[in-house]
Amino acid sequence: AQAQQAVVSTQSTGAHMAKVTKGFSGADLTEICQRACKLAIREAIERDIEQEKRREQNPDMDEEMEDPVPEISRAHFTESMRFARKSVPDSDIRRYEMFSQTLQQSRGFGNNYQMPTAGDGAAEGGAAQPTIDEEDDLYA
Repeated sequence: AQAQQAVVSTQSTGAHMAKVTKGFSGADLTEICQRACKLAIREAIERDIEQEKRREQNPDMDEEMEDPVPEISRAHFTESMRFARKSVPDSDIRRYEMFSQTLQQSRGFGNNYQMPTAGDGAAEGGAAQPTIDEEDDLYA
């Protein structure tokens, strides 16, 4: 989300980030992006201060005010990755995946479920309509 709102260098490769952050949660990735963004802001402030000092020393200097750090660079992400950590262990992810699979199977929907096609008789009214018991009807 943070990277969508900021200008990220074309040198920063999303594919590489995806590879090295496999197993990271969304919050972990957000933290990496926020840290890279903050590093870029700090660098911009430092450069702006340096520019102001040069201007004070030489008032005749006609230096255009441009963004000193126009984008979040690869260096910002590299520095940010030094602090990156996975907050969810692989064992918890495997446990969740097993629970999800068990829950899916207990509900009766497996990987083999398919919606009926038009020729199966359901579209022709051949399927029985479910009845609603008055106790189950929320609007009765």
